[in-house]
Amino acid sequence: MLLPRQSLREQVRDALLRDILHGVYQPGDRLVEMKIARDLGTSQSPVREALRELEALGFVASARHRGTVVGDVWKRGLREIYAVRGGLEELATRLATPALAGDVSALQAEVDAMREAARAGNVDGLVTHSYRFHRAIIEASANHLLLSVWQGLQIETRTTITMMAPGIDLQEAAECHQPIVDAIASGDVELACRVTREHQEFFERLPLPVAELPPDCRERDGRDPQPA
Repeated sequence: MLLPRQSLREQVRDALLRDILHGVYQPGDRLVEMKIARDLGTSQSPVREALRELEALGFVASARHRGTVVGDVWKRGLREIYAVRGGLEELATRLATPALAGDVSALQAEVDAMREAARAGNVDGLVTHSYRFHRAIIEASANHLLLSVWQGLQIETRTTITMMAPGIDLQEAAECHQPIVDAIASGDVELACRVTREHQEFFERLPLPVAELPPDCRERDGRDPQPA
């Protein structure tokens, strides 16, 4: 199955996320639309859209007289999301296991696709199949409110953030989905719930410090005084 191609906005967003996560941009640095657009070889429109999305995620903020600056609250937000997500997905697993236990082939196919993406270093593919895996369980719960709340957490984007964090082991991130499949296949609801909760706790425990880069690596310094 072909994966959907990223939009230009998503490509700009991910480029900025990667720079924030790896310390190219530090908290308080200005993000100047014109300079970012020039660096990335695009117009200012997708940059503006990407910055709006990053603001909604807590990565940047609008500062009076300064424009858009890098924020410093996103780490706490990520941990809070995984705590909330863990509760939602545990409930979904409790409701979905009886329905899925007889046939976990769709879930297994997504795990296998995650493994393949991880081996290829394909972060986008890994994120997409992880999203499809968890969504399949949510949908099997047959609880529409649960699905709506889960979608409201912007799961796919936040998974992308996690997979781009410094030091993440993509293969381990893919493999840690297999115990969920095995537990659901066993039909043991309590086991499946416990494994699902532990899965989210694994990501919740991941270290999220921004990698410090040498000064000469900070090519896109947000303090550039150019006008927005």
